[in-house]
Amino acid sequence: MHRGLLLRNRRAAWIGIGLAMLVGACSDDREAVQHAFAPAITAEDLAARTGILASDEFGGRPPSGPFADRTVAYLIGTFERMGLSPGFGDDYLQRVPLISIEARPDAVLQVSGKSLARNYAYGSEMMVWTTRVVERAAIESSDMVFVGYGIVAPEYGWNDYAGLDMQGKTALILINDPGFATQDSELFTGNAMTYYGRWTYKFEEAARQGADGALVIHETAPASYPWSVVETSWTGPQFDMVRPGGNASRVAIEGWVQRSVAEQLFADSGLDFEALKAAATQPDFTPVPLDSTASVAVDNTLARSETLNVGAVLRGAERPEEAVLFSAHWDHLGQGPEMDGDSIYNGAADNAAGVAMILEVAEKMAGADAVPRRSVMFLLFGAEEQGLLGAYHFAANPAFALAKTVAMINTDVVLPLGEMADITVVGRGSSQLEEILQDAVSQQGRRITPYPNPEQGFYFRSDHFALAKQGVPALYLDTGTEHISRGTDFVTEAKADYIANRYHTPNDEVMETWDWSGVALDTEAMYSVGWKLAQGTQWPRWYASSPFRAVREKTSGERR
Repeated sequence: MHRGLLLRNRRAAWIGIGLAMLVGACSDDREAVQHAFAPAITAEDLAARTGILASDEFGGRPPSGPFADRTVAYLIGTFERMGLSPGFGDDYLQRVPLISIEARPDAVLQVSGKSLARNYAYGSEMMVWTTRVVERAAIESSDMVFVGYGIVAPEYGWNDYAGLDMQGKTALILINDPGFATQDSELFTGNAMTYYGRWTYKFEEAARQGADGALVIHETAPASYPWSVVETSWTGPQFDMVRPGGNASRVAIEGWVQRSVAEQLFADSGLDFEALKAAATQPDFTPVPLDSTASVAVDNTLARSETLNVGAVLRGAERPEEAVLFSAHWDHLGQGPEMDGDSIYNGAADNAAGVAMILEVAEKMAGADAVPRRSVMFLLFGAEEQGLLGAYHFAANPAFALAKTVAMINTDVVLPLGEMADITVVGRGSSQLEEILQDAVSQQGRRITPYPNPEQGFYFRSDHFALAKQGVPALYLDTGTEHISRGTDFVTEAKADYIANRYHTPNDEVMETWDWSGVALDTEAMYSVGWKLAQGTQWPRWYASSPFRAVREKTSGERR
């Protein structure tokens, strides 16, 4: 056990000294000055890498700007020291053009009915923004309509917008999907969230329907996070890729409202929120107009910038055009609203620890005696927190042809809780990669388990998803569910505490109580999966039940 290897970032003197050297070195030649990292995967190295990336000196690793440049310089220096080749031609960087849209936090949602008018405050009661690249976006006296879950899914015989013209209207939409609400395994996928349950889908579909605006009703259980996450995540600059037409096809106003706000809006129109929420779980649900209109204006500051994907390659000796990908996102939220005197969102678990795991795998592979037959690429994406933007850009502009990309192994949000009896596969039941992983963890005396809360939809919330949608088999790993000596309750409580008190807040810092021994085991398992694929000829396939199998077979042929 390696408990308490790092105290809070500034308490460890060697970290402070190392960072001071690093800043000076990066400004000259991008070489990173570090402690003596071992060629083997170790708990000490994982803790050290995480401590550096999650320190205040990296400013919360925003997707662009000086702190992003400092982060990227550290990563490049690390790959150079390992002797790995640049991943993008002769460059370690792939540039991702971004547009930053920062809404002024003084917007007021005005709702007017026949007998009364109400104003709802930005932050505490609602969050609104626009993804259109404009200095001002607004809706004026837009008729409000409750559209249930806002889903159009022919394969499930479902259309919440059936017979409805959304021109001039604003949709009020429930989060998640009917399967979660009913826990009926025959409805959608039961407790496990489908992509139809994600807020990203809700806004995309409302735009396809021609709506003025779209407001998702927040509830903690189906969203899987409290309102505080909504408030902090959508405050400050919001980044998007530069798209043709400036996102003019999106609705003018997107946002969230508190459940209490929705209940009040429904009551003002003589409607019962709970009754209509229950009705929305049926396929014959009919949209319900509210007796009220919505008006809100958002003033924006626009800025063009770019984020950076960082990539390094261990070139294959026999089939260098075929590649195995390892990935994690290097970015976090930068600086935001102050909490308890701290405004730096350090992102230690999310995702400095995940980056540390990828760097450890890279270090071990770079130092191996044998050169793999296939290439191995280590990808650290930017702007994941802004909607997987770096990953989507890479998927559209891959370093290796996607048909030649054997697999992707991704990690995101890592809690160092000690040695686990298992390792979790988010989206288990997806591909043959799980069989290779099972072989690896069996040799450690462990097992693989499914993510215990599939209703949270984490499979759709990390970078691998951008490539999975293009058919690349993707394995997404997470901290296990059972501590080897402290059991499942300990892990469940620790994860719940992280979501409730630290996720997307300045409190996501390196903790004195963290034990890195389990993360080291998980990293070894990741290494084993990737090395087996890189040394072999296997093309792992999606299982027949996967929605991504048809895409893979269409682009790559039956040989896989």
